[in-house]
Amino acid sequence: MATEEVAAVEVVAVPAAVPESETGSINKLERQWTFWLDNQSKPKQGAAWGSSLRKVYTFDTVQEFWSLYDQIFKPSKLTGNADFHLFKTGIEPKWEDPECANGGKWTVSSNRKTNLDTMWLETLMALIGEQFDDAEDICGVVASVRHRQDKISLWTKTAANEAAQV
Repeated sequence: MATEEVAAVEVVAVPAAVPESETGSINKLERQWTFWLDNQSKPKQGAAWGSSLRKVYTFDTVQEFWSLYDQIFKPSKLTGNADFHLFKTGIEPKWEDPECANGGKWTVSSNRKTNLDTMWLETLMALIGEQFDDAEDICGVVASVRHRQDKISLWTKTAANEAAQV
């Protein structure tokens, strides 16, 4: 995917919210979540780390999640050296964020794009469905698309919390 296409995803492909009257009932999540995109495929000379990081969309219902995921947020659609992030709203996917500053991460690697999309979706569903035992300690998750090996990393608030790290 060309860099221009990724930019178009940010601007054009975000679906409008579905009015409650058209869906019956809206399934609210426990908290709000925010998707972020960091496209580092063509970094600018001398640009600071994180300068390409963009907040893309915040959601708080199951319906919004599926609309976004189905149309946009599959890691296999990204170019190399790009990252999708899903973090709790209010937490930026940066180690400098106060919620992440003392944190750690767990990383799983994959050599196949189809595995990456499956791992990404299952992790997103566990996050937004509050399925982790130490859900309060989790900041978010990152899908990192690389030429040789893709990664999914779950970020936690406290690296010292061994229960959340297992």
